[in-house]
Formats: sequence, structure tokens, C-alpha cells
Amino acid sequence: MMNTDTPSEPTCYGLNKLVDEPTERIETLQSLVPSNEDTEQKQEIFKALANEDRIRILEILREGERCVCELQAALEAPQSTVATHLRKLKDAGLVKSRKQGTWRLYRTADTAAFELLNLAEAMRDDE
Repeated sequence: MMNTDTPSEPTCYGLNKLVDEPTERIETLQSLVPSNEDTEQKQEIFKALANEDRIRILEILREGERCVCELQAALEAPQSTVATHLRKLKDAGLVKSRKQGTWRLYRTADTAAFELLNLAEAMRDDE
């Protein structure tokens, strides 16, 4: 959230000790803050990934397109639960779907979803 007000006295006091031009430094730092729209988009992706069943769905989709019935069987979950998870993943832009006859098939929207999962795995392995 961008603050266009004048920096507070305690902020300036701390920066006065750190840098010669605190106002310039504050302007530079504020220019680094992403817009609310950018932050909200990223937040939606991470919210979608913050559920173990949705992560499982993405891992299943790593192997290719699947219909809801296949995901239901794999997760041992009711159709309504799987559909809710797929909608959240779709709203976040992580999965896409297409209609084939009476079936709706789901796939990952971009391999970047797998990169995020791989990164999470790598971070866990570093502990």
C-alpha cells in the first residue's frame, strides 16, 4: 500500500542516521512496493495453493489432463468438493478446462504451477 503522506518523524529520524537523503530513500523504497492489483493476483495464487487437496490435484495434473471423475477417484472425495477445489484453482489461473462431449477435462494452465510446487519441495529439502 503506497503512502503518499510525508514520512513520520520516527521514520525520518531512523533514516537520517542511516542515509544522507532520507526523503529520496523513502521515495525509492516506495517505488519498489508493488501495486495492490499485483499483490492481490499473487495472493490469489498462494491462497489456491494453501490447501493440500488442491496441491494434490495439481500433482495429478502434472501427468496430463484429467476429468473430474478421475480426480474424485484419486482423492476419494465427493464431486462437489473436487469441483470447489477446481474452481479455486481455475479462478487463480492455475488450471484450465475444456469440454469434450459430456466430459470436462482439466489441465494446468502453465508449467509455472509446477515450478512453484518444485520450489516448495526444494525449500523443504533445504531445512
